[in-house]
Amino acid sequence: MNEGAIRAAAAHIAAGGDSQPRAARDPVNLPMIRTWAEAIDPNGPDDPDTAPPSMIQVWTMPGLHGVRTGDDPLGQMSNLLDEAGFTSVVATNCDQTYQRYLKLGEQLSVRARLLDVAGPKRTALGEGWFVTTRSTWFSAEEPVATMDFRILKFRPPPASASATAPTLAPESPMLPLITPDTAFFWEGTAAGELRIQRCATCGALRHPPGPMCPACGAAADGGYAVAAGTGEVFSYVVHHHPPVPGKKLPMVVALVQLPEGVRILGELPGVRPDQVRIGMPVRVTFVPAGPMSLPAWRPAEGALPDRVIDVTPTFVIASALATRDFQDVHHDRDLAVQRGARDIFINILTTTGLVQRYVSAWAPDAVVRSVSIRLGVPCHAGETLTLSGQALDDETIAVTGRCSLGDHVTATVRIERAS
Repeated sequence: MNEGAIRAAAAHIAAGGDSQPRAARDPVNLPMIRTWAEAIDPNGPDDPDTAPPSMIQVWTMPGLHGVRTGDDPLGQMSNLLDEAGFTSVVATNCDQTYQRYLKLGEQLSVRARLLDVAGPKRTALGEGWFVTTRSTWFSAEEPVATMDFRILKFRPPPASASATAPTLAPESPMLPLITPDTAFFWEGTAAGELRIQRCATCGALRHPPGPMCPACGAAADGGYAVAAGTGEVFSYVVHHHPPVPGKKLPMVVALVQLPEGVRILGELPGVRPDQVRIGMPVRVTFVPAGPMSLPAWRPAEGALPDRVIDVTPTFVIASALATRDFQDVHHDRDLAVQRGARDIFINILTTTGLVQRYVSAWAPDAVVRSVSIRLGVPCHAGETLTLSGQALDDETIAVTGRCSLGDHVTATVRIERAS
């Protein structure tokens, strides 16, 4: 099937509008909520009388042996692109909006329409097509949630290349060189400490580290002080070009004045350029980058506490099962590697649930109105995922999730606080 035929078929499917309602297999029920919570949020509330809003897609997932209806637009486009050779799939975006939370016993149905098909595009995964659908969930005749969902259907790597393909990720980030003078500093970041070189002779602190004290001339002896990890932006730049391996541009790089009297350079990940100001209070965070941890800075005002998730194979598989997602790349390592990954990886339903519950745990009395997800690099089994957040205002939370290869997810969550 050529490009013209794919576009013509997509236009025909889009013109068909909404699919017929497809009923959820079960009403909203406590056992499924418990199963989901055990995998996604083991510290969440026990036996709630409403379902977590980010479970909305779970209720109508086809399941292991489920078959999509003939008028389901995502199924139709997936079949067409499979026939054209674009047989691999990865989710890229998920924007959910919740009209209200669901109560136990409600019976849902979902209708879907095709919004857009774009391609062919060359991506880090290979050539493919982006397919965007909109789903609307109903309780009886009342719409309760909507979701714009985008996937990339791409050609799998050649068999000869799949054995050596290390990852789905784009270029790895550039890493600093470790020298005898700086080894103590990088040992500190690995331990979650911001270490500042201290002269044993005169006690002066200095950064970056060097072989001799600029104050008294004494040779370095490996001494250091552990900084409090707080500071304020002394100056900053916004980097737009040239491209930086492993980084999404634009990015903000800040020179931070520490109360200890030295200045340290670091990125402000997840912070928009218009959110930065001279004198802004910040606190240190440590971002995984391959085998190292790099110091970076987060706004201290409105910052949410980090949540660190150990992404074990059990977690990847259990969360996929809890979200009723039986796509093979989330449980079959051999097939995941064959399709270009280095291992099984977290599915987008899990990522959405992690983001929503992260914000809900920070603001337990707030109602989550929407979650907008953009996936970056996949988070594979064996990695650590660190969620961090920043309250941009009373109703908007920016969330970033980072794993060893870079940003796994960037998200915006909108909440409504109780009056």
